[in-house]
Amino acid sequence: MSKRLICFVLFAFAANAAAAQEWTRFRGPNGSGESEATTIPAQWTEKDYNWKVELPGVGHSSPVLWGDTIFLTAADPQSGTRIVLALAAADGHEIWKKTFPASLYHIHTQNSFATGTPAVDAKHVYIAWATPEEYLLLALDHAGREVWRRNLGPFESQHGFGCSPIVVGNLVIVGDEQDGTEARTGQAAPKSKRKRLETGKTESLPHSGDDDGRSWIVAVDAGSGAVRWKSPRLSSVVAYATPCVRPTAGGGSELICDSRSHGISGIDVATGHLNWELPIFDRRAVGSPILVGDLVLGACGVGSGNNTLFAVQPGDAGHEPKIVYQVDKASAPYVPTPVAKGNLVFIWSDSGIVTCIDGLTGAKKWRQRIGGNFSGSPVRAGNRMYGMSTEGEVVVLAAADKYEELGRNPLGETTRATPAIAGGRMYLRTESHLVSIGGGKG
Repeated sequence: MSKRLICFVLFAFAANAAAAQEWTRFRGPNGSGESEATTIPAQWTEKDYNWKVELPGVGHSSPVLWGDTIFLTAADPQSGTRIVLALAAADGHEIWKKTFPASLYHIHTQNSFATGTPAVDAKHVYIAWATPEEYLLLALDHAGREVWRRNLGPFESQHGFGCSPIVVGNLVIVGDEQDGTEARTGQAAPKSKRKRLETGKTESLPHSGDDDGRSWIVAVDAGSGAVRWKSPRLSSVVAYATPCVRPTAGGGSELICDSRSHGISGIDVATGHLNWELPIFDRRAVGSPILVGDLVLGACGVGSGNNTLFAVQPGDAGHEPKIVYQVDKASAPYVPTPVAKGNLVFIWSDSGIVTCIDGLTGAKKWRQRIGGNFSGSPVRAGNRMYGMSTEGEVVVLAAADKYEELGRNPLGETTRATPAIAGGRMYLRTESHLVSIGGGKG
């Protein structure tokens, strides 16, 4: 084989490997919601769909992809039965479907029994579900065979479940921050209990009804499901934010986690040690943190719209974390996670107001009311942003420092999910359908 051919084969292998890992968790690469695809149109009709398929059940989870396979969850709202699907990205046909009986339980009217997004790696797809009796973390291989399951114990939340696992190296990591005394009474946990967690210890705590005995960030072995570490958290108000990963000095990495109990915090990926925290949140964390330059952006809020987004300089050796700036409730989101292009950050509020800021300083570039309501998070493909309103309209804006609307595309059905982008295509999940749009190999 010639050197030129060898180089071509290696390049093709690397390109395919990169494409296979393009959208493997909630909001894709490190939770950023960003893709450099340029093959997604700004306007379309149903005639432009690559395909549209009906899903068996409903849900708010987003699709994830590995290679040419889409993995997605749904649920039967009448029985509570959970469903895991594998679909062909090329034409949407069902490769396999697995069902898992589960009990019905109380959820918020805007929640579903399939809200958490799966995570996928080269061997497995990982799914998190919970009822008040059981928090289940499940691994299936790519053929749909169960590899392992881990019961993390009961789960308490007045609004139901909605957490998404992520894969970091050989670890599957998921949040298990539950409602506690504060959610039930409005009273914060005693300072003595917070002090106990500030030690950074990760040994098991008693699984009791106490405020600091039921909530954790949990890391399990991706191959076996064995618990590698459990980092204790205060149980005050349930957290739904999905962590991202930040590199640290010395070649390590830390999880960036958002929650009412701890604000924004950094947890060592290898050990579960609490590196730092800035407990600045006074409301629930639903949207997820993102990284912009050296800053972490995270938001807290409530359904009434009293929300705040903070930009934080993380803690590091010899430096305490600090607030760099904050965005008030006129622009700040509750459920949607912002998306960036370089240092520009685009904040889509739940009530249909989009604000562009300088992500390093917080300086406002523009603010525009686009209409609709938003639960899913926006994503960026090249120079365009795509946000799916709850009413089922995809609003397309320029990812630029000047406002420009590029398109509006009705989906014809309610949606609370976040789009996925891989192989030059975008995948849009409504409550009961999945749509593929855009060019390139699926």
